[in-house]
Amino acid sequence: MDNYHIIDDQKLTFKGIFEILKKNQKLKLSQGAADRIQKCRTYLDQKIADNKEPIYGINTGFGALYNRSISQDDLGKLQENLVMSHASGTGDEVPVPVVRLMLLLKIQAFAQGYSGVQLQTVQRLIDFYNEEVTPVVYQLGSLGASGDLAPLAHMSLPLLGKGMVYFDGKKQDSSVVLKKLGWEPIQLQSKEGLALLNGTQFMSAYGVYSVLKVFRLSDMADIIGAVSLDAFDGRIEPFYEGLHTIRPHLGQLQTAERFRSMLEGSQLIGQPKKHVQDPYSFRCIPQVHGASKDVFNHVASVLSREINAVTDNPTVFPDEDLIISGGNFHGQPLALAMDYLALAVAELGNISERRTYQLISGSRDLPSFLVADPGLNSGFMIPQYTAASIVNQNKQLCTPASVDSIVSSQGQEDHVSMGANAATKLYRVVMNLERILAIELFNAAQALDFRKPLNTSQYLADFVEKYRKIVPFVEEDKIMHEEIEKSVQFLQTVDYELPDALVPGI
Repeated sequence: MDNYHIIDDQKLTFKGIFEILKKNQKLKLSQGAADRIQKCRTYLDQKIADNKEPIYGINTGFGALYNRSISQDDLGKLQENLVMSHASGTGDEVPVPVVRLMLLLKIQAFAQGYSGVQLQTVQRLIDFYNEEVTPVVYQLGSLGASGDLAPLAHMSLPLLGKGMVYFDGKKQDSSVVLKKLGWEPIQLQSKEGLALLNGTQFMSAYGVYSVLKVFRLSDMADIIGAVSLDAFDGRIEPFYEGLHTIRPHLGQLQTAERFRSMLEGSQLIGQPKKHVQDPYSFRCIPQVHGASKDVFNHVASVLSREINAVTDNPTVFPDEDLIISGGNFHGQPLALAMDYLALAVAELGNISERRTYQLISGSRDLPSFLVADPGLNSGFMIPQYTAASIVNQNKQLCTPASVDSIVSSQGQEDHVSMGANAATKLYRVVMNLERILAIELFNAAQALDFRKPLNTSQYLADFVEKYRKIVPFVEEDKIMHEEIEKSVQFLQTVDYELPDALVPGI
């Protein structure tokens, strides 16, 4: 089917998500997925009709109220009340692309047929995604255990014709949008509110968005680092293959190979050197960038398992005639992984800022602050301040969220992951890295121009030439904010192809 992603029994991959986003694909359930969803719902309805025993969250209250029985007539009302009462988020709104990922991941989880939801509920979530009806969700409110309750409640409100959505480029009341599209609000049945709210899709969506962005920024860090190395008149020996085969961390090997390829043919890297060693921010690029790459792939593997998991509660097993109240909603695997990822991302920014500092330091025949007439011109002095400020903020944001737990629900939920805060902190660290790298490129391209008539490699020259069409050489002082913002936009949009095949990916 043209420009559709079919949700079936295949695992969702990062490559698949990238394709969905890049091609703006719509979603469609396979017949097999629809059958699994309906089979589970039919089983649950029959189980409730035949069984008068309490089943958590289906005919009981929630959390500390698990011992309160609910009458058959009130089961739907119980679920609607759950969604409304749990919509207690606050703070900044979640970016629209992340909310759309939340919808995609919730649909993927439901399609496995263990949640007991109505088929029409899943189809309405698909309609939201396909018609770009994006619920307004808030960043603060989830403890990352019992699932992402508050954010997922806000995501679910528009199913009931409540809450706000973005549609047609503006923020609107969901009831107005539903009428405009000719959709009736969903009447939730037993367990559905709990299925919607339990789950890790808020954490996972932020994690997926961050990892997809980090894969690109990791490439940018290597390319920009190579430009900086050549502009600083650095040495190629630290990238010698044999040096890395005797310490064979995969990311380190890949980074060294990539730099050798990118710098091949450079007059600058090949010229005789007066200095015996480079500072660590250049000499240890394979070790630092490589270690971060290894973390990126580890965290991507954790997320890959999570986005294909069933994380609501209770879980319904029709074939085994079981309804199990467990803890798959607990975000600990994600919380730890995203705290770890934030550290690895921040380190790419940390070493980048140090290279920027070396470029403006007046070393190795480069002018102080990378301007021809320093003194009259401050040149690139303050962009380095900006990078340092962002690096400092990243260090603060890297304080782990996952080491904390605050008891909630009258002690019933006595250990929580705080994975949602790990996720939103990670997002900020990733966005900060993009700006740090943009500032390094701004400096590195300027320094490289001072090395003429000697040339860098053809690969790096082509990359810098694309950049120079957006950000020209700085002759004298100007408003640097504007050039930094253009540099950020360049990193977000530039087409590039790495010169080697050693690219890690999930």
